[in-house]
Amino acid sequence: MKKGPRWELELFTAALALLSLGLALLAGWQQPWNLAGAAALLALILLGIWLRARALRRRIGRYLSGEVFEGSDAQFTLAGLPAPALLLSRKTLIWYNEPFRAQFLDGEDRLLQPVNRVLPGLDLAQCQSPQGQVITAAGGRWQVFAGGEKEGLVFLTLTDITRLSKEAEEYWATRPVCLLLEVDGYDTITGDMKESERARMMEQVNRLLETTIGRYEGFLSRISSCRYIALIEERDLEDLQERRFDVLDKMRQLDDNMGLTLSIGVGRGGASLAECQEWARQSLDMALGRGGDQAAMKTEEGFSFYGGVSRSIEKQSKVRSRIVAGALTELIRNSDSVLIMGHKMSDLDSVGSALGVLHICQTCQVPAAVVLRRGATLAGSLIREFDKAGLEDSFIEPEKVLDAITPDTLLVVVDTCLKHRLESLEVYQQCRHVAVIDHHRRAVDAIDNAVIWYQEPYASSACELVSEMLQYVGEKNDRPTQLEAEALLAGIMLDTRNFGLHTGVRTFEAAAYLRRLGASTEDVKALFASTMEEYAIKAKLVEAARLYMGCAISLSGELPPAAAVAVPQAANDLLTIEGVEASFVAVQQGANVNVSGRSMGAVNVQVILETLGGGGHLTMAGTQLRETTVEEVGRRLEEAIREYRAEQSAQPAPPAKGR
Repeated sequence: MKKGPRWELELFTAALALLSLGLALLAGWQQPWNLAGAAALLALILLGIWLRARALRRRIGRYLSGEVFEGSDAQFTLAGLPAPALLLSRKTLIWYNEPFRAQFLDGEDRLLQPVNRVLPGLDLAQCQSPQGQVITAAGGRWQVFAGGEKEGLVFLTLTDITRLSKEAEEYWATRPVCLLLEVDGYDTITGDMKESERARMMEQVNRLLETTIGRYEGFLSRISSCRYIALIEERDLEDLQERRFDVLDKMRQLDDNMGLTLSIGVGRGGASLAECQEWARQSLDMALGRGGDQAAMKTEEGFSFYGGVSRSIEKQSKVRSRIVAGALTELIRNSDSVLIMGHKMSDLDSVGSALGVLHICQTCQVPAAVVLRRGATLAGSLIREFDKAGLEDSFIEPEKVLDAITPDTLLVVVDTCLKHRLESLEVYQQCRHVAVIDHHRRAVDAIDNAVIWYQEPYASSACELVSEMLQYVGEKNDRPTQLEAEALLAGIMLDTRNFGLHTGVRTFEAAAYLRRLGASTEDVKALFASTMEEYAIKAKLVEAARLYMGCAISLSGELPPAAAVAVPQAANDLLTIEGVEASFVAVQQGANVNVSGRSMGAVNVQVILETLGGGGHLTMAGTQLRETTVEEVGRRLEEAIREYRAEQSAQPAPPAKGR
């Protein structure tokens, strides 16, 4: 390894000193009286060097920097640079100009010193990059650029960017951020209120929002009965993030009886105010689509979320159902064919709601079919009932329908809004016109080109939404058959766990409508019957579960394809165990792992499984992780649960709120 010039000089000096000492000893051995004289002379020389070291170093520096050649042809042009500059030989200072001496050496000379003593943290490789290196030294910030290295020599220049850095930091700290805020379910909450009660409630809301925004350099303006717009600075948003948008918690605490919640859409980092406002609108749509009571923030990198600990507020009005039913009917009539598709591993809710939409298409006399894979479904019992009734043509495999898609084909997606969860991504990509009917909370990978978007997180199931729409389609003679009504009722019973969870007034109204159509609860119950093999596997999954921070986690190797329905059933059964607030069942499937999550409402399984790339609903969610093992998934589940519990403990408990 090559050494620097200072090491070489010190080695040479040491060798010369040893040689001189040897000669002095030899002379003293020959003539002892010479030894005393040599020692005295050496002491005088060392004393002179010590007394004149500083002056000697300064003089050598003046020679090296070219000052003694002022006005001559030999003047070094680099000495006149106004910016600090230096020359290194293998990280050792061998030359610098006067500005460098004045700025970094306090007017002293430190030739042959290691450069890191003068410029701590200097990285020559980074200095040679086009961006250079920014360092902090001499009470300021400097950008250092280095030329190419040749024979161990590197030339560096330093530019003072202290003022520029402060101005840049101030610029980014004052970039505008747009906030759109909306009181969730305002019309539903205030529908039966007296004017004085409504005014009192909005006074509390206004005071809270004005106090929150009033902490910052910004403004707040009310733009409708329940919506506000605010403009703040980037540094103010950072403070809101550190507070975890505590305004959401304060809103819930205003009045426990009213159950007020707030949704916030944040737009930051846009090239203009108009772009920030558009991003804020998209963020608010995302927050509302996920059930409200949360803040969603859209940036160039995607979305991030805060809050979301309350249940969605049930909307009492059915006006939107009637409007969507009319729009969907018109869209179907303008199409030459319709395809209806749910999610992978379709269940009773997915297939039941698809069959409900199929009935709407038949009422409109437009050819339609349900796209699903018979070999990968949890609704096999329902499909077999339709086969027995001679309706096997209602279902078609995804691969068989690709060639039949035309520019006027309509795709209706039910029970999901995520692209990666679709039964067939290829079918979706080939269809130009798409409609979505879903009850899950919106996620980042949601379908973004839907002509009709009907998403209601308050609803118990997609079958509930479709059942409401059917009441506004066709004439009295166009009512669904008993078998179709039972398919829809089965989907509602599945997602509500026999009306035990996530039910509202409209859930029972939809079930009553289906009962009037002839749906038999006994026949529907038979659709949930499991085989002896499925029951045994479900029992093993329950037995293998362990409790972790109030959540039951069950891990399993591969299961027979016919026993896939046992996974969600086991997750449901685990909730009946005392002390279990949520359950997760992970099963190996080839190189992938499928996870099914369930809860009683106290734990938001959607938020937990979103960290693993999944999604769903507050009480029902799932995900699939590729190229991994159940052991690794179990570890990641525990980590996600820990983070969720820590987030829960940092927030006040939400007040109890009915739907």
